[in-house]
Amino acid sequence: MFHEAGFWVAVSFVLFFVLVGKKIWTPLAAILDNRADRIRKELDEAADLRREAEQMLEDATREREHALAEARSLIEQSRKQAQDIALKARQEAEDAVKRHEQMARDRIAAVERAALKEVRQLAIDVAVDAAQDVIPQTLDTNSASALVDQALANLPKALAAHAA
Repeated sequence: MFHEAGFWVAVSFVLFFVLVGKKIWTPLAAILDNRADRIRKELDEAADLRREAEQMLEDATREREHALAEARSLIEQSRKQAQDIALKARQEAEDAVKRHEQMARDRIAAVERAALKEVRQLAIDVAVDAAQDVIPQTLDTNSASALVDQALANLPKALAAHAA
């Protein structure tokens, strides 16, 4: 066994690591520890960033939902206001049409009254003119006096009937 090269290689390998291993192992362990710490810090930082991103996502989702609810509310209010305005405009238009219609009826009635008054006045004028022409030709003085007396006698009855 002492004459074999493999044995001596193994012994020299073990002696090398026993003598030099501490000097190599300490910096190697420090490098590996530093790298492990850096990786741990990066993982912690990544976890923090992920939590922040998730929180930002939740906040953005909440804000979006709030904005959507507010937009729906505004749309509903706008629809109600539009319906109210349309209903009010329709009612105002109907009222205006009724007012114009009533004004037209009033104008027609006024024109009818004026026309009727004009026709009556014209009939009165024609009757007076005809009476002025006919009465002197057909009535003598005695008949005229009798008619006037009869009219004066019937005047209280006519006024009472007219007043009632």
